[in-house]
Amino acid sequence: MKKRNLSKTVMAQKIGTSRSSLDRLLDPNNTSVTLETIERAAKVVGKRVKFELVDI
Repeated sequence: MKKRNLSKTVMAQKIGTSRSSLDRLLDPNNTSVTLETIERAAKVVGKRVKFELVDI
C-alpha cells in the first residue's frame, strides 16, 4: 500500500469492501479472512496470491 501510495480508505474502495473489513484483513491475528478477499487485495497492490503445500 505504501509503494502505491494507497490510504486504507482508497484501498478498501478498490477492493470493494469497507474500511473496517480492510482493517480485519490487515490484522495478522484475524483468521477469518476469505481467500477471495486476499486475492482481491493482492490484485489492487499489483500482486498475486500463491499458496503452497509443503511437507512438515
